Amino acid sequence: MDRRWLAGRELNPRADLRLFCLPYAGGGAAVYRGWPELAPDGMQVLALELPGRGTRLREAPLLRLAPLIRSMADALTDALDRPYALFGHSMGGLLAFELARALRYRRVRQPAHVFISAAASPSTPPTRPLLHCATDDEIRQRLAELGGTPPDLLDNVELMQLMLPVLRSDFSVLETYEHRTELPLSAPLTVLGGRSDRIVPPKALDGWQRHTSAGSRLCLFPGGHFFLHGPTAPDVLATVVCDLGAAATAGPARSPHRIDVLGGET
Repeated sequence: MDRRWLAGRELNPRADLRLFCLPYAGGGAAVYRGWPELAPDGMQVLALELPGRGTRLREAPLLRLAPLIRSMADALTDALDRPYALFGHSMGGLLAFELARALRYRRVRQPAHVFISAAASPSTPPTRPLLHCATDDEIRQRLAELGGTPPDLLDNVELMQLMLPVLRSDFSVLETYEHRTELPLSAPLTVLGGRSDRIVPPKALDGWQRHTSAGSRLCLFPGGHFFLHGPTAPDVLATVVCDLGAAATAGPARSPHRIDVLGGET
């Protein structure tokens, strides 16, 4: 296993299950920095570090989805020797989905579960202007609208100079993506969303149920696009743990699709 993808962390050979987490656009492994401590015994949370950020800042980020997925699949092969699941938020949700599709063409263990968070279903048409060819000021404005970047960071010229190439590359991955029709995944899906998300509203999540033959559920949390941060984080991970436990005990037979609304309004 290429440890660059694990931000330097080591695989736990005694883990009962590994949860590989993929970041949103512009984010790195640090997005999930609190999750390993919240995870129960037996589950190892491994946040993947993509090229061009975090501990891989000196590497050139990839501009297209296909080579990024191929590189991840190559790197993870040796880490799939025990049960595992995939979790991705926003751009990471699309990456988790396409990674699961890529892995089924390889002679490796398949994911026990796939978690898609704050990512529109692949057939949802884009509603925003393209950003990978936008000006720096337009990207900053978009980040301010998304609400996941502290204003102090947006105003920091030096840090933004480091972030903008990564953001532009991630927007390129998203905006040049072309969905291919394939058979549904054999792994169950849990789709998570923010009830107040204006970027990916709950109605944009409905189409995911068509991409699995093993059942799905939609869980809505208080908050906007970055609901996985802050006080909601333990509830998000608790949902993951609950569904992984259900998958382990219930086998392939699951309800076709259900919707759960969690927590109160914020």
